[in-house]
Amino acid sequence: MATELVYARGRRSSKLSSQWYSAPVRLARKGAAVAGAVASDDWTGMSRPLERVLGKRSANALAKIGLKTVRDLVYHFPFRLAKRGELMPISQVTEGESVTVIARVLSVNLRPMNSRRGFILTIEVTDGENDLSLTFFAKSPRPLQYHERRLAPGTVATFSGTVGSYRGQLQLSHPEYDEPDSEKMGRPIPIYHAAEKLPSWKIEKAVETVLPTLSEADFPDPLPAAYREANGLPGLFEAIQILHHPQDVDPWERARLRMKHQEALVLQTALAERGRRAREHAVKPYADQGGKLLEAFDAQLPYTLTDGQRAVGREIAADLARQIPMQRLLQGDVGAGKTVVALRAMLQVIDSGGQAALLAPTEVLAWQHLRTIEALLGPQHVMDVGLEILTGSLTAATRRRTLARIASGQAGLIVGTHALLSEDVQIPFLGLAVIDEQHRFGVDQRDRLASGVHTLVMTATPIPRTIAMSVFGDLDVSTLRELPAGRAGITTTIVPAANPVWMNRVWQRAREEVDGGGRAYVVCPRIDPEEGQASVTETATNLRADSALAGIGIGVIHGQMGQDEKAQAMEEFATGRVPVLVSTTVIEVGVDVRQATLMIIMDADRFGLSQLHQLRGRIGRGSAPGLCLAVTGVPDGTLARARLDAFASTTDGFALAEEDLRLRSEGDVLGASQSGGVSHLQFLSVLKDMDIIEVARTAARHLVLEPLPPALADEVALLERADYLEKG
Repeated sequence: MATELVYARGRRSSKLSSQWYSAPVRLARKGAAVAGAVASDDWTGMSRPLERVLGKRSANALAKIGLKTVRDLVYHFPFRLAKRGELMPISQVTEGESVTVIARVLSVNLRPMNSRRGFILTIEVTDGENDLSLTFFAKSPRPLQYHERRLAPGTVATFSGTVGSYRGQLQLSHPEYDEPDSEKMGRPIPIYHAAEKLPSWKIEKAVETVLPTLSEADFPDPLPAAYREANGLPGLFEAIQILHHPQDVDPWERARLRMKHQEALVLQTALAERGRRAREHAVKPYADQGGKLLEAFDAQLPYTLTDGQRAVGREIAADLARQIPMQRLLQGDVGAGKTVVALRAMLQVIDSGGQAALLAPTEVLAWQHLRTIEALLGPQHVMDVGLEILTGSLTAATRRRTLARIASGQAGLIVGTHALLSEDVQIPFLGLAVIDEQHRFGVDQRDRLASGVHTLVMTATPIPRTIAMSVFGDLDVSTLRELPAGRAGITTTIVPAANPVWMNRVWQRAREEVDGGGRAYVVCPRIDPEEGQASVTETATNLRADSALAGIGIGVIHGQMGQDEKAQAMEEFATGRVPVLVSTTVIEVGVDVRQATLMIIMDADRFGLSQLHQLRGRIGRGSAPGLCLAVTGVPDGTLARARLDAFASTTDGFALAEEDLRLRSEGDVLGASQSGGVSHLQFLSVLKDMDIIEVARTAARHLVLEPLPPALADEVALLERADYLEKG
C-alpha cells in the first residue's frame, strides 16, 4: 500500500502551499515504470528525475539548489538538529537575511490598512524570550482569514522568510510557515540547507515523499562489513533513515559518524588507488653509487647541509634506487633548502644516465631556479650536467635548439614552465620529474610530465598533516623543518595605513635599508589603480616623487610584463642599480636576492596567511636581518586583522599553517569557496577528524591491494568524475 500512502500525503497536506505541490503525483511501486513517463529503462530508483516523483513545480524549486534526481534529494542531508524554540533565536535575526524560526503565536490582528486600500494581518510570535512581527497583506480580508484561522494564539509553527523592518521593528512579510505534526512535537527537527523560497521544512516534506519509495537494495554500502563492525557503525540505509527522520540526538550523531567514515574511506581509497596505479609499472632504478656529479657538488657546497636535508636526501635516494616509481611530497618552510635537496636527487639520476626535469609555475620562478642551480653547480658542472631552460617566451629558433638538445639526451637537467607539458617536448631518458609549488598544477598536468617516472613534488607552504592525508594521500611526505645556519631572522610589524606619521616612517626606513646596502620590496595586490586598493603603477609613481627616496631607483615587476622585462627588472634589483622593487605577488615564491632586507606589503589584509608568509620569505635570506612591514587599514576585532596578528606573531610556517586552518572555513581549505562550488565533503572535517582519516587511510591502503568491493568502487568513480581530486 506504499502507493496509496504516498498519494494521500501529496493530496492531504493543507499545510503545503499550492506553489509547492501543484497536483497529487502517484508514485509507482518499486520496480515498475513511472506512470505517464516516456520511460527510460536506464532509470533506477535513485536516478529518477524529481519531476517524475514530486511534480514539475516541486522539482523546479528543488532544482534551484541543485537537487534534480532522487539521489540528489536523498543525499541532501540535514546539517544540524534543532529543538522546538532553538531553531534560530529571534534575538539573532538581522534585517535582510533569510531566516527560519520556530515560535508560538502570541496575538493576531486583522484590520483595514490606514494609508491605502486593502487589509493587513499582523501576527506577533515569540520564541520564549524575544518577539517578532509577521505581516500579510491582501485586497480583501478573505485570504487573510485563512491565515488567521491557522495561526490562532498558542499555535506553534515554523516560519521562514526574509527579515525586513517597519518603524524600527523587525518583521517577516508573507512568510512561509508550517505547523509541525503533533506526533513530531517531541522529536528533534532536521535542518536542511535551503533557500528563501524553499525553506528547510519543504525539503523535509519532499524527502518524506521520496524516501518510502526506496529500499535497502537502492543503497549498496561502500563500507565493507568488516570495517563497519570494527568501528561500530550502522549500515548505509539505516543511517540515511536516521539522518532524515531523527528520533533522538545520539542515534543521529552515530549516523553522522558513519557518514564521516564513508567520506573518509572513499576519499582515501581514491587517493590510494591513484598511488597504486602510479607505482604499478616498474621504472629504471637510479642507485646512489657515488657518481662524479653528485660527489663534486657535495664537495664544493659552501655550507653544511642541515640534519633534515641529509635525512630527507637519504629517503629520496632510497626511493630512486627502487624500480617502484617514487611518489614523494617534499614540504618545507620558506628558505629550508628544498632546492638543494631536489638538485642532489636530480644529479643522482643524471649520474646514472637519466634526465631530470624541474617544472615551475611561473617564468620568474623558472629563471630563478636556473640562476640558483647555475650558482650551486658552477660553470664547469653546468656544462657537464647539460642545463637547459624551456619557457613560453623563448624565440622560435632558441626553442628549436633547446628541444633538439632535450630530445637527444644532451640536456640532462631541464628547468621549465608549462611549456614542458607541450606535446612536442620529448624527454627520452626522463628519470625524475620535480614539480615545484605543485598546488599550482592540476593532477592531470602533473601526470602529463611525471607519469611512469620517479616524481618529487615540492611546496613551500607547510601543510598540516590532516590536509596532507586528505589532499596528498597518494604521496609519501618528507618534511624540512630546520632553516640553514647563518640566517639573521625577520621582524614583522603591522603598520596602520591611516596614520601618516607611521607611513612616512615606512618610506624613511626603506631609504635607510638601501643606504645600508639592502634592497626593499614593495608588494601591492593590483597592477593598475582601483578604488580602495594599492596598485603597482600608482605606488611606483608616488614613491618616485617621495622626498624620502629621492635619487633611488624605483623598479616595477608584474605578470603582464614580458619575460625580458621581468628578467631585466630582477637583475637591476639584484645588482642594486634599482634597489626598490614595486611588485605584485609574482615574486611570492622562489625569488632569492640575498641582499633583500625589507618587505613592505601594501593592503596586507588582502592576502592569505600562507601568501603573506611566502612574501616575507623573500627577505632575510642572507646574513643581514630582515624587516617586514604589513600595511593595513582593517580595524581590530575583524577576521582579517586576526590573520595579520597571527602573521606578525611568528615566522614559523608550520604554526601559521595550523592557525590558517583555524581561521579559515572548511570550504576554503578544500578549494570550494574560491570556485563558488560546494565541498564534496558534507560530514567529514579535514580540520577536525584526523582520527577518522587515519583509520580510513590505513584501511584504504589494504583495500586497494585487491579488487575493490563494487559499492566502494562505484563511489570512488563518482568522486573522480566530480573532479574533486583535481581541485584538491
